[in-house]
Parts: sequence; C-alpha cells; structure tokens
Amino acid sequence: MAKPQRRKTLKRSAGRVGYGLPTVLAVALHLGILVISVIKWPSSEPEAPNNAIVQATLISTETRTDQAQQAAEARTRAAERQAQEEAERQAQEEAERQAREAAEQQAAEEAERQAAEQQAQQEAEQQAREEAAEQAQAEAERRAAEAEAAAQRKAEEEAEREAARQQAEQERQAEAERRRQEEAARQQEAERQAREEAEQKAREEAERKAQEEAERQAREAAEQKAREEAEQQAREEAERKAQEEAERQAREEAEQKAREEAERQARQEAERKAQEEAERQAREAAEQKAREEAERQLQRIIEGDSSAVSNAEQGNEAANGFIQLVRRAVEQAWVIPPNVGDGTTAEVQVRLGPSGEVFAATVTRSSGNAAFDNSAIQAVESAAPFTELRDLPSGVQRDYRQFNLRFRPGDIR
Repeated sequence: MAKPQRRKTLKRSAGRVGYGLPTVLAVALHLGILVISVIKWPSSEPEAPNNAIVQATLISTETRTDQAQQAAEARTRAAERQAQEEAERQAQEEAERQAREAAEQQAAEEAERQAAEQQAQQEAEQQAREEAAEQAQAEAERRAAEAEAAAQRKAEEEAEREAARQQAEQERQAEAERRRQEEAARQQEAERQAREEAEQKAREEAERKAQEEAERQAREAAEQKAREEAEQQAREEAERKAQEEAERQAREEAEQKAREEAERQARQEAERKAQEEAERQAREAAEQKAREEAERQLQRIIEGDSSAVSNAEQGNEAANGFIQLVRRAVEQAWVIPPNVGDGTTAEVQVRLGPSGEVFAATVTRSSGNAAFDNSAIQAVESAAPFTELRDLPSGVQRDYRQFNLRFRPGDIR
C-alpha cells in the first residue's frame, strides 16, 4: 500500500518542476532588466572648442593666496561631486535591494508551493540570482570609480596647467629682471674698466719715468762698483798669489822635514831590527852551545865506567846535564801569554815514566794568573817525551823521574 502512494507523489513533483523552472528564469530576467534601467551611467559633456585668437599678453595678478583658494574650491567641487555620486550609488543599491527583496518574496512564495524535494534546485537558482546581482553591482561600482578617477585627474591636470603657466610667467619676469641687472652691471663694469685703464696708464707712465731714472742711477752705481771691485780683485789676486807662494814654500819645507824624519825613523828601525836579529842569533848560538855542552857532559857520563857513575860528583853532573836538556826543551816549547809582568812566577812538578814520557804535570805554586799556569803545563806536555832519561844508567834514572820546574818570563829553572 505504501509503494503506490509514493509513485503518485513523484508524478505530482515531476509536473511541478516542469512549470517552476521557466518561472524562476523569467523572474531573474525581469530583475536584471530592472537593475540595468535603474543604474545611471556617468557621462561627460564635451568641451566647446576655443577658436578665439589671443593677441594681448595677460600678466597674472593672482597671488599665492588666490591659487590656494582656487585649489581649495576645486577640492570642494570634487568632494561635492563625489558625495552626489555616493548618493546615486546608495539609491541604486536601495533599488537593487528592493528588487532583490521582491524577487526573493516571489521566489519564497513559489518555493512554498514546491515540495520538499525541489529545495536543492531552488537554492541553486537563488545563488544564480545573487551572483547576477553582485556582478551588476560590481560593474556599477567599477564604472563609478572610473568616472570619479577621470574627474579627479581632470581637476589635477587643470591645476597643474595653471600652476605651470604661472610658473612660466614668473620665470619670464625673473629672466627679464636678470637681464636688466646684467646690462646695468655691464655698463658699470665698462665704466670701471675705463677709469682703471686711465689710472693704469698714468701709473705706468710715472713708473716708466721713475724706472728710467732708477736704471740710470743703477748703471752709474754699477759702473762705480765694477771699478771698485776690479781694483779689489786685483789687490786680492796679488795677496792670494803671495799667500800661495808662502804656503808652497812652507809645504815644501814641511815635506822636506817629513822626508828627513821618515828616513831617520827608517834608519832607526833598520838598526833596531838588525840589533834584535844580532841578539836573537847570539841568544840562539848561546843556547845551542849550552845544549851541545850539556849533551857532551851527559855523553861523557854515559860513556864513563860504572865506577865513575857511582861517584857523587859525576852523578851530580849527570843530573845537571839531564835537567839542562829538559829545561831547554820546555823553554823552546813555552808560549808566554801576553800582558804578563816580569815578576810573575809559577812552579810545576813533573813526574816521568821509565821512557821519559810525562805521567803528570801539576802546578805546585800558582802565579795567580790561570793563563800563565796553563801555558807552563802546556810547555811541559809539548816538550815531552824526554827520551834522554833512558840513556842514563838504571841506578840514576830513578832519581830523575820526578823534579820541579819554575817558570818566570825570560827564565825557566
């Protein structure tokens, strides 16, 4: 029973939808026509062409206060136009609102007659109507804004043209005043230059005459000075030659004395060197003779028989001969340090081995000068070994393997 009832309801709904859609479209079309007819499009009247020929020159007498007043009036007119356009826009919006309300009332009444299943289609149609109305309103607002911007631009352009004209007029007047002042300044400059040229010519003439007089006096003074200087130079030249001659003679005498002094010193130096060489040769000869004598004494002792060696006197001779050989050898090897006083003395104890080699060299009494003490030890070590010890008889060697040497500048004992 429920199913047949539902079929009848669907049939009635389908019939109603078929008549309702054309009705809604017709209402929307009439609403659009009404909105378009209500909108008042802005229009601008064309300006009348100006065919007049301007022959006179008008000097503007407007002040800055007048210009400001005109600008304020222009802004006031623009504000009034904007207020009028705003009122028209509001009237247009009111008409559109009333038209929408009428259309909505009619659509609501139609919707009440529709069934619940047509609600979705009615909402879609309502949205289409709203979009059409919003588009119409946006178009009207856009055109109104364009008209307002055009009016504003026109007012600004007119104000700018008027300001530019006034500025050009002011610049022209300023240029005329500047040229007038420049012309007056040129005239004053020409007069000043003429006066200065006349004064300059008078000054130059006076200066020329004064300069000629000064030059004449200067020439006379220069001639007088030249004569005096020539005489002075002649006197100075004579004095210079006399002084040079005296200096030359003095220089020659000094050179002669220097040569004589140098020759005398050279002779003295040669004599000193010859004397030193003779003393050195004599000293070397004496040393050589002493060494030879000591060697001969030692040789005689060595070549003698054992009975002679056992003699105390001959033993002392052998000891003295060996010690003399050692002293001479050490003296030849000794390098005395510089800046050593004549009274400086050091004693060194020497201990030899069986073959005459140095076992030890020890300072037993220092000179107080370390360099001097070290030079004495180095002299002993450099002169060693003392091989003459081996030539002595074995009974005597033991007595001479240890002895003392005293070092003093110029003497070793």
